[in-house]
Amino acid sequence: MNIIVKQEIDSTTKEINFSKQTVADLLNQLSINPETVLVIKNSEVITEDTVLQDQDTIELLSVISGG
Repeated sequence: MNIIVKQEIDSTTKEINFSKQTVADLLNQLSINPETVLVIKNSEVITEDTVLQDQDTIELLSVISGG
């Protein structure tokens, strides 16, 4: 399946060939630490255990923390 990934950090949009199922699998494939991003689908934050479907569009927003 193919997933469209929009990354806010570098303003890119990529179509990723993805053979697994969950958001956690996708982040692992992209070598992204899940604690550093919010994953958005259809204007809603989704969790790492959400199952993705072919042609889903996912936005990855960087989490900013401060002290």
